[in-house]
Amino acid sequence: MQTGEVLRRTAYNTLDKLHGGGKERLLEANKKRFLTGISPDYEERRVRKLLDYAREHCAFYANAGESLVDFPVMKKTDYVDHREELLSDEYAMRVEELSRLTTSGSTGVPFFVYADREKMEHVYSNMLTVFELNGFRLGMRRAEFRVWIEGKNVISKKKSFVNNLMMYDISNMGDEALAGICQRLKKEKIQAIVAYSSALTALVGYIQKNNVDISKWSVEFIFSMGEALPKATEEAIREVFGFPPVLSYGNNENGFIAANLQGVDRYIVDLFNYKIEILKLDSDEPVEEGELGRIVVTDYYNKAFPMIRYDTGDTGKYIEVIDERGRKHGYFTEIYGRRGSLLFNTKGEPLSIHCFMNVLIDLESTVRQAKCIQWERTRYEILVNGEEGKVDEESLVASYRRYLGDDAEITVTYVDEIPNQASGKHLVCENRCPEYQQ
Repeated sequence: MQTGEVLRRTAYNTLDKLHGGGKERLLEANKKRFLTGISPDYEERRVRKLLDYAREHCAFYANAGESLVDFPVMKKTDYVDHREELLSDEYAMRVEELSRLTTSGSTGVPFFVYADREKMEHVYSNMLTVFELNGFRLGMRRAEFRVWIEGKNVISKKKSFVNNLMMYDISNMGDEALAGICQRLKKEKIQAIVAYSSALTALVGYIQKNNVDISKWSVEFIFSMGEALPKATEEAIREVFGFPPVLSYGNNENGFIAANLQGVDRYIVDLFNYKIEILKLDSDEPVEEGELGRIVVTDYYNKAFPMIRYDTGDTGKYIEVIDERGRKHGYFTEIYGRRGSLLFNTKGEPLSIHCFMNVLIDLESTVRQAKCIQWERTRYEILVNGEEGKVDEESLVASYRRYLGDDAEITVTYVDEIPNQASGKHLVCENRCPEYQQ
């Protein structure tokens, strides 16, 4: 343990006790329900309380029905278009007291969500729950990999110091930039890395390719967020660092919705904070359990700006299990990511994003980046950032065809760069087929 870690943890716990210990009690409740599930009456009580509040205090929901299914499914554009009507009348004259949870607009719709103090406490508790159940210790020196933009998401020096958080910019993930990142990780004695999957893939690939000596590094915790982590990257992290990464699913608007625990393959959903619905791709009807659908989230703890039946834009498969004590557990068995990045093979079957993240592992020496675009049901284009003539194009196409189908029409286009999104995410696939946009 580092001195700075211990001092920060001690200061945090001392201040919390002086104020009644509310943060510790919330954290313990979150951890308990994450591990042991929730009772049926907890979900019923939270949903009913949220709906009653929304009808009474939000003009947008004034005439909504009594049950959850009577409320509309909401997309980002709906929140943007009806922001004032959705804002609770209890906070309308106190907006300056509210926090803003801002998204980078990875789906093309940048927007922010107002959050009251209770919601922010739940966001923090939710994060610590996922972190600490996987070995993180409060106060650890943390590096957060993002595209940091001054005036938008850059953290103040004071907040950075208090949280022992270092900002690592990933606008450029070339070899020179990665060399600098490796030097910083060692010099700054980083204990925990929080990064998008694409950044972790680039980092661990650079370490392996260049035989970087990490024996004097202090890293003991790696957290993957955003898009799904390729199995090859997960295995490489285990090999290089000697421990597995933590996988998560969530967003900036709500917080971490699900995460895995060491030794558990599937994502455990935080039913303490959220109710999950999986709806059909082309309607607001529920899917059969375990069937692919749109991930729709109801957030229990944001009175200022209730997020009820929020269509996250992601797709996945979800199951709920009732244990022998009658407690409910929720699991994502597969998370496919954004609907716009959900590709289908020539038979119309959905493909996991892992297919496209794993396919280039054997070609990494010649292909720096790649992105597969589906234009029609059987027509695809692969954008390749690599030197034409040195890329084994036949093997490249064959690797994709394995997943897309023998009758797939595949063209290859060489580009100088495939830019990351503003969030720092790198999309490895994109669906532009009109048939799947309906």
